[in-house]
Amino acid sequence: MPSLPRMLTIAGSDSGGGAGIQADLRTATLLGCHATSAVTVVTAQNTLGVQGVFPLPAEAVAAQLDSVLGDIGTDAAKTGMLFSAELIAAVAGALRKRPVPRLVVDPVMVAKGGAPLLQDSARDALVAEMLPLAELVTPNLPEAEVLAGMTIATAEDRAVAGRRILDLGPAAVLLKGGHGEGEWVEDLLVTRDGASHAFRCRRIDTPNTHGTGCTLSAAIAAYRARGLGLGEAVAAAREFLLTAIREAYSLGAGHGPTNPYAAARLGGHNAVLERLRLAWEVLEQANPVGLIPEVQANLAEALPGAAGFEDVAAFPGRILRCGHRVARVDGPAFGASRHMAKILLASARRASPFRAVMNVRYGLDVLAACRRTGLTVEGFSRHEEPPEVKRAEGSTLEWGTATVLERFGYAPDAIYDEGDVGKEPMIRVFGTDAVEVARRVAAVARNLTDSKGGLA
Repeated sequence: MPSLPRMLTIAGSDSGGGAGIQADLRTATLLGCHATSAVTVVTAQNTLGVQGVFPLPAEAVAAQLDSVLGDIGTDAAKTGMLFSAELIAAVAGALRKRPVPRLVVDPVMVAKGGAPLLQDSARDALVAEMLPLAELVTPNLPEAEVLAGMTIATAEDRAVAGRRILDLGPAAVLLKGGHGEGEWVEDLLVTRDGASHAFRCRRIDTPNTHGTGCTLSAAIAAYRARGLGLGEAVAAAREFLLTAIREAYSLGAGHGPTNPYAAARLGGHNAVLERLRLAWEVLEQANPVGLIPEVQANLAEALPGAAGFEDVAAFPGRILRCGHRVARVDGPAFGASRHMAKILLASARRASPFRAVMNVRYGLDVLAACRRTGLTVEGFSRHEEPPEVKRAEGSTLEWGTATVLERFGYAPDAIYDEGDVGKEPMIRVFGTDAVEVARRVAAVARNLTDSKGGLA
């Protein structure tokens, strides 16, 4: 039996189990990695905060790393709570002795409840010794302000701060926006080659966010260990975290933890097929027959980190208009629609948060209903399509999706085109999973019905 990818976490222990080593090991294991660890600090901690911090001797941390890296090795690693200059020196020394190219540094400075997790005297050591070793550093906004030496208030500030942190040595920076304000959360990935990408998602209203930073950085390291590219790993890890936050649970009297188990459970082949079956039940009940286009519809969902057609499931034979009802030819299956797969793969390559899509008929009335439903809507013109794309069968959808994501700088909930000669105009409704897409389509159909006083 082939061995599992190996992921190493170098972090503190959270006795409450929501963050730190505990969250890292749980996340790596659920994402299919063999998880190893080097404990730096033991905390007395629960959902209300940190009651005590007990750093291990630097030689104990170095010995753990020497044991693991000297025998087992690792395909990727992450650091979390390092606490002191002495511990940072021990970790950096071990990693210079046995380099780990895929190293994610989470510059943990302050706990959720406000307790300091990095001594002030250790900040210079973190910058000087750990950041140059990092493939990726993942500061939140307060941490980024410390590292960049500036106040961050605008999108322009974030871009400047990202470049300043890059100048400190890492190959890439993921500046996390969860500490910002407003309905939308935006993370910014910048790399040393000058590339940048903004990831946007709606803020999830929950107090149960303990361990979000640990879960994200561990998931990125796990996906890197599994062989995903850096951008793909960040996109897949963000999806994993968003599900873990949506499914977070209350525990104790304070901030409950994220739920990596739910995120992993909702991400496998069987889970994708089950969600498509549940999505069909939503569509069957809502019966949005008036939204089925002439070429019929389909609903598809991709696996996290999807790389090919076989990673996308849809309905073979499409979703049909049969009299006054929607109907399907068969149950969902992987590899069932190359057209829908091209849309989702193009979406994934540009780090969209959406893994599912359904095409519905185009019309100004439907666009208006989408907007009244609260969906963000953008479009592209097939007349702008390059000749070489037109000549390649099925490439328009891939090109159009990529064009919208690049042109507008975010992933809208719906993308439309007005068609071309022999090509029916279409609207494509996106969502994080197939059930969300089906519910969105059902809501659009209801809105359309209400506005017309008749069938959608």
